[in-house]
Order: sequence, then C-alpha cells, then structure tokens
Amino acid sequence: MQTKLQSPPSSNANYWIIVPAAGIGSRMGSEIPKQYLTLGAKTVIVHTLERLLGLPFIAGIVVVVAKTDTYWSNLAISKHPIIYSVEGGAERATSVLNGLNYLHEKIQPQDWVLVHDAARPCVTLANIETLCATLSGDAVGGILATLVSDTLKQVDAKNTIVKTIDRRSLWQAQTPQLFRYKLLCDCLSQAVARGENITDEASALELFGYSPKIVEGRSDNIKITRSDDLLLTAFILLQQEKALQLQENNV
Repeated sequence: MQTKLQSPPSSNANYWIIVPAAGIGSRMGSEIPKQYLTLGAKTVIVHTLERLLGLPFIAGIVVVVAKTDTYWSNLAISKHPIIYSVEGGAERATSVLNGLNYLHEKIQPQDWVLVHDAARPCVTLANIETLCATLSGDAVGGILATLVSDTLKQVDAKNTIVKTIDRRSLWQAQTPQLFRYKLLCDCLSQAVARGENITDEASALELFGYSPKIVEGRSDNIKITRSDDLLLTAFILLQQEKALQLQENNV
C-alpha cells in the first residue's frame, strides 16, 4: 500500500502499462506460476497490479497471460474497469508485442508505454513518477536501474574464474521500462521477426541504434525469481507498509 500520487508527469501524452504475465517461472520450482503464488493474503500479481493502480495518471493496464492460464480470470482484479487482458506468446518479447498490438486502436504513436514485470510487487509509486517525469520530454525513453554493487566474476564453462569485471559503469536493469509507443512497437516487432534474443524492452531499442536513458531506481524493487525471493519480498512489503503508516501518523 502506498500514498497515491497527486499529479501526473509534465507531459501531454497518455500513459499505458503492459504487464507480461505469461511465464511459468521455472526457476521457482513450483507447479504454480510465480505471479500466482500467495504473498500474505494476496497473490503476487494482485500486489503488483494494486500498486500500479495507485498511479492516477495512467489510461489503463494490459495484462498479458498464457493461453493455458487458469488462474487470471478467477481473480477479482481481472474485472477492474481499466485492466484489460490479452493472450501472450512463448517469449517475453512476443508477449509484450501482443500487448502493444492490443493497444493499437487505443493509443497514439507518441504516447508512453510502461512495461512492468508481474513479479516486481515492491516498486514504489514515487520511483515510477520520477521515471515518467524525468523522461517526459525525451524522444525515446528509458528504464529504472540500480548500480551494480557486488564484485562481478567472469567464468568459463567449468565455473573457473577467468577475470573480475569492472563494475563502475554497470547498472542492473529493472522495470518499469518506459518508451514511446510506436518506437517500441517498431523495434520490438523487427527484433522478434529477426529472431533476436530480447531479454528486456531496452535491448530491442539498443539493437536498432537507440540509446535509452537510465533513471536510478531502488534496491528494494526486486524481481521474484527463486523461492527464497518470496520471503524477502514479504519483508520488503511489510517494511514499506510500516514506513507509510509512520509517514501518515506524522502528517
């Protein structure tokens, strides 16, 4: 739970959000896709969507789910008036592209699209607002990211260290990633057609010579990938709730 933002970014463009949620989360070692695992009294994806719905300036949210998904339609939030759903693809890139195609009749070329992982429920509204406000006049867009703090090692096929990587210019990408609608559509569709390995939206734009900006994020905007991430996420959400209550009591 977070305080709702009072003002939209300084921009005449509309803002839409795409939440790819068609993955199976194989690294979790669970039969249930990670976005539908329970975190406290709610599923992971409900935590994420409720937080995104706290952004007062968004036009809508498109949730991209697997064709075989049997969980999404049973969630009350799937009936929310500004949440739409569309069938995803085999890879993240094709799922996001399906979401973009769904928006074709609802969006203008220069409108903004935020792509956010379903398994990142701890992102703060203030951080998203900073991302949108910082990039509101940019022609391309950018992403939330954090500076790499750990020492990085490059290894060979036998897991023997080859060298230590200089981390001073390295950032760890997060979401949301924010781009102009048409530009993201064009780059992602061409990348998918070429069979490129696209791990995030920024990499699709980089492939065609664009240079997205980085806006510094927060280290607690973690992505749930493995089973022990659930415990850490639950702790972060609790601490964020306590901080909000303290803030409200001091007003």
